[in-house]
Amino acid sequence: MSNAPAKAPASPAEIVDEYLRLLMIPDPAAARAFIAPDLKIRFTGGRAMSEPAQCAAFNAKRYAWVKKKVERTEVVAGASDEEAIVYSLGSLYGAWPDGAAFEGNRYVDRYIVRQGKITSMEVWNDSAEWLLTRAGLACDRSDA
Repeated sequence: MSNAPAKAPASPAEIVDEYLRLLMIPDPAAARAFIAPDLKIRFTGGRAMSEPAQCAAFNAKRYAWVKKKVERTEVVAGASDEEAIVYSLGSLYGAWPDGAAFEGNRYVDRYIVRQGKITSMEVWNDSAEWLLTRAGLACDRSDA
């Protein structure tokens, strides 16, 4: 079975959605088709990366497995006509390294798509806070 899309993504939102689908398989090699050669990634905690494979490797250390439930994808104008800012918002679900399941872990990703390629990816989520809570080191979370 191929991980290739049925048709090539055309819009910035479709590019990001397909990139995320492939990255969550994880298939970082296929995800590379959607990135610019000078991609800059800033992951949670300010971790600098430049390759989809680095994202997959980081996730493999933090989670037994993880997937994104995309709730919405928003696109706003970029600095030029050839650029768009794309936000992917939703939640993570999966299992921690000890096998305990989780869901509802909020995330926001911000992408810059320029001339059909992702040039920047910034990632924020609640995982660090949830891990502190699991370790008994964080203040109580409020679900309000």
